[in-house]
Amino acid sequence: MKKKVLFLVNHDVVIYNFRLELVEKLIEEGYDVYISSPYGERIDDLIKLGCHYYEIVIDRHGMNPLKETKLLNDYCKLIKVIQPDIILGYTIKPNIYGAIAAQRKNIPFVANITGLGTAVENAGLKQKILIQLYKLAFRKVQRVFFQNEENRKFFLDNGIAIGKHALLPGSGVNLKRFPLLKYPEDDKIIRFAFISRIMKEKGIDQYLEAAKKIKEKYPNTEFHICGFCEKEYEGQLEELNNNGTVIYHGMIRNVSDFLTNIHCVVHPTYYPEGISNVLLEACASGRPIITTNRSGCREIVDDGVNGYMIPQKDSGALIEAIEKFIHLSEDEKRSMGVEGRYKVEQQFDRQIVVDAYMKEIGSYE
Repeated sequence: MKKKVLFLVNHDVVIYNFRLELVEKLIEEGYDVYISSPYGERIDDLIKLGCHYYEIVIDRHGMNPLKETKLLNDYCKLIKVIQPDIILGYTIKPNIYGAIAAQRKNIPFVANITGLGTAVENAGLKQKILIQLYKLAFRKVQRVFFQNEENRKFFLDNGIAIGKHALLPGSGVNLKRFPLLKYPEDDKIIRFAFISRIMKEKGIDQYLEAAKKIKEKYPNTEFHICGFCEKEYEGQLEELNNNGTVIYHGMIRNVSDFLTNIHCVVHPTYYPEGISNVLLEACASGRPIITTNRSGCREIVDDGVNGYMIPQKDSGALIEAIEKFIHLSEDEKRSMGVEGRYKVEQQFDRQIVVDAYMKEIGSYE
């Protein structure tokens, strides 16, 4: 009988964009793969691959006790129906409620901390509640994978799942899907890109401020933006797009194609993420990066080598870094991109991550 692996996630993109190679490897090795997630456009692609899909709705940000209890009960029912051999959880709620449900059914559970999230990182009542929930949920967890040392230390300091921790190089990056691109020819335009959900914590305010200042001084620059726009930024983004300060592309499906004409990727985030996939994909593509000195970003950038590292929430430092980049020669810019590619080849190849998961999953057979 085939072994069954169940993925619990809060969004289809969590699986398709960042764990697709693991899913493909599991199917290739003869496992039955089950995915529980709210419905999204990538679910149909996963079903075509051979995955089994069960829809479970998740209120990603709320903490309504009735909804939280329903989610836990939904997971318990799902596990009873599927009877998986092992469960992999990603993001806060699937990790916590999935682990509790797995514990009740005595199923091995592998948790994945892909960033703490603001509710856990920022001190307050929510943080206290979530720490206690993690302690309860992770009492019998088999393994907790972290993407950076700072997140692991947070769990260590709070006494959560001691002795079960392991570190991964983020989600890794598929080096075939993100090949080293030819650096853009010198056509007198320097193009910067912000590729992320457009929200405050991702540093959009700093990026927009830099775009305004730099465009005034260097009219031969372009500031591109890709990603889902939070409601509070819709009006501002429309205005800046209409007056030519930025160029907004909305959601894009193929990041590699988009990066073809981009000279530098700017990621001024202060959001608590694991390892930034945006930066990994930019580096793999041979694009210099400008990012912040925080966990999830500092691991990828070598200041002055494959990009520049700046303090968080510092528009002045961002403007200075962009100006510094503008004044580099074409060869220096291209060399930065090549250094980024070399770094991810050595440290962040997604195959490293897939191998670690396969070893962990295989250990419970």
